[in-house]
Amino acid sequence: MYQITDVAKHLLIINLLAFVGSLLLGSPIDGPINNFWDLGRLAFAVYYPTSEFFRPFQLVTHMFMHGDAYHLLFNMLGLYMFGSGLEMIWGPRKFLFYYFFAGFGGVALHIFVRFLQIQYGDLTQPEIFMGNNTPMLGASGAIFGLLVGYGFLFPNNIITLLFPPIPMKAKYFVMIFAGLELYLGVSGYQSGIAHFTHLGGALFGFLLLLYWQRFGSRL
Repeated sequence: MYQITDVAKHLLIINLLAFVGSLLLGSPIDGPINNFWDLGRLAFAVYYPTSEFFRPFQLVTHMFMHGDAYHLLFNMLGLYMFGSGLEMIWGPRKFLFYYFFAGFGGVALHIFVRFLQIQYGDLTQPEIFMGNNTPMLGASGAIFGLLVGYGFLFPNNIITLLFPPIPMKAKYFVMIFAGLELYLGVSGYQSGIAHFTHLGGALFGFLLLLYWQRFGSRL
């Protein structure tokens, strides 16, 4: 297991402080929300761009917000497990660029899929009908990008799942997780989780890795 590196450590601390600080803002008020700040801590999640609650800063802040302590725990565990190894190979600047590139890729795919749902989906379904005002939050897009990066650089390293504790090579771990996220996203079986954000982080991270492999990086 890698010792946690500087940028990964600072990202972990910022996520932790953001989570604790957001709790002070409270949850959205009960009943109709007429004021932006009535959203409470969800004001820093990201909304669909045509929503009255969308603000440009949310494209960044949503990556440091989490729904609950378990959401935060699993994402920060992924940051520690996969981020430190990548930062040791790439250095802090390249690692930080990759982290945010994957994170922005995650929200980009999430918004695109939401657009398709709103335009062509069944508006009788609550999640689609409320699409404009459904918040999305979490570092998961960036974390899935790190997972793909780890599998790309260390394909034969052994990763042990938490539940169940099954060891497998990183390359298989990445493929299984990506396939599961695609199935859950398309089927809608596990609603309330932004599966396409996860896939977007993984996809954009992979595309950036291919670009660096072919053309190199100036970072």
